Amino acid sequence: MKTFVIATLALLSSCSISAAETDLIKQGEYLARAGDCVACHTAKGGKPFAGGLPMETPIGVIYSTNITPDKTGLGDYSFEDFDKAVRQGVAKSGSTLYPAMPYPSYARVSESDMQALYAYFMKGVEPVAQENKDSDIPWPLSMRWPLTAWRWMFAPAVEDYQAKAGTDPVISRGAYLVEGLGHCGACHTPRALTMQEKALNAQDGSAFLSGSAPLEGWIAKSLRGDHKDGLGSWSEEQLVQFLKTGRSDRSAVFGGMSDVVVHSMQYLSQDDLTAIARYLKSLPAMDPKDQPHQYDKQVAQALWKGDDSQRGASVYIDNCAACHRTDGHGYTRVFPALAGNPVLQTADATSLINIVLNGGTLPATHTAPSTFTMPAFAWRLSDQEVADVVSFIRGSWGNQGAPVKASEVADLRKNDMRTTSGDDLGQVTQKH
Repeated sequence: MKTFVIATLALLSSCSISAAETDLIKQGEYLARAGDCVACHTAKGGKPFAGGLPMETPIGVIYSTNITPDKTGLGDYSFEDFDKAVRQGVAKSGSTLYPAMPYPSYARVSESDMQALYAYFMKGVEPVAQENKDSDIPWPLSMRWPLTAWRWMFAPAVEDYQAKAGTDPVISRGAYLVEGLGHCGACHTPRALTMQEKALNAQDGSAFLSGSAPLEGWIAKSLRGDHKDGLGSWSEEQLVQFLKTGRSDRSAVFGGMSDVVVHSMQYLSQDDLTAIARYLKSLPAMDPKDQPHQYDKQVAQALWKGDDSQRGASVYIDNCAACHRTDGHGYTRVFPALAGNPVLQTADATSLINIVLNGGTLPATHTAPSTFTMPAFAWRLSDQEVADVVSFIRGSWGNQGAPVKASEVADLRKNDMRTTSGDDLGQVTQKH
């Protein structure tokens, strides 16, 4: 009888441990979603987390690593090895990771969350045998020792996030997610010549989340409180809707942010999305003279009357107005409004030029299952026509974006899309 009782207690203890471990793995899966790990560590058509995704950097192409629990990935990593790589940027081999791995942001992640992430990647992810790829960075830039010096100079000390006393707990949660796991600053904060982010959190100054330089053909826009090119014109509710569905009353997701919504944001709880939105809305504007957008109906009235004499207007009528309308208001949560859209008024027009040339797809999400595609116009519009229509959009309906030049379009156009087909009937131009 005594043996039976002991065995029963041991079994119950084992079940209790197993349940706790299951909960930890589930928590780690959620945190991995919040960190959007799958987007960077999965190659197109590849197995989840097996690495191999090429990423452009100013010095060449690097490839994301295998982070599955196979021996070619994290299979022999202890928690200490894992924690050192994620929060300090030091691989098990002792070499410093490229800061494309956003360890300066992850330095703020709590140790308890790191334990959950480790449990998930070691026991909740399918092992994949796939060797890591060497970078395409030429020597001597490929040497690793300068990365160590860079880490010593610019990576912050590992320290769990601590909210200031009296801070709204919702905003504190949002700050933890945005500044830490979400690593939003890795894309949305400008970098210095030495490639470190100019600010890692709101306390570091107004450069934090103030927008990036062009990368892979896109601009990561400002997330600060400016109306012109930030989030000043967005409500908290609209921002939550955008993060969850990739669309809102004002805009639609595109570029690299599409992956963030598809792989990460749509899986977060309503409370966490609200926390992120409320934190972002707490950031002040960069420009103290910033004013809300004032709609100007002159262009809409001219187009309504058939007056397309303004430069770029006829190109807009022929190619854009059917979806975005002559008044620039678009169609809610389907074709985004152009009037007052902050994406179109950034100092650098790269994103707008890119989407006109190459098109884009508004991806489906669980709560917004419809997919909408904007076609590419590079095959039918010349550099000058693209420049004209982009300038028209950036300066109409009260928008305050500066005009662009044909040379700017030429710099972004792909070589196989340099001329029109000649008949404007949808035939893709042959490669030259």
